[in-house]
Amino acid sequence: MSGNAADARRRWFGVFFLIIAAGMLIWGQTILKPHLEGAGFVIYWLTCMGFTALAMLTALLDVWAVRRRTRDQQRELLRKIFDERESNKENKRDEPDAQ
Repeated sequence: MSGNAADARRRWFGVFFLIIAAGMLIWGQTILKPHLEGAGFVIYWLTCMGFTALAMLTALLDVWAVRRRTRDQQRELLRKIFDERESNKENKRDEPDAQ
């Protein structure tokens, strides 16, 4: 499967969002747990959920892009196969019978 710059960029964003969300989860459960109270608690975990959602959205966009590219490549392959077959039929019709 061939990739391009958009695929690489999309995947790096997904990894970035996932690393941030995982870091926030670990920090929130260890170092920051005694300090997170009230509105700070809610904002912190909503931000963590936001980064998780961004990672999931990025993954969905990547799946859609890969599916679209695969579908387009399959259609192109079928078109080439049928064009080649038609070309072969025309060439056989044009050849004189050698007897």
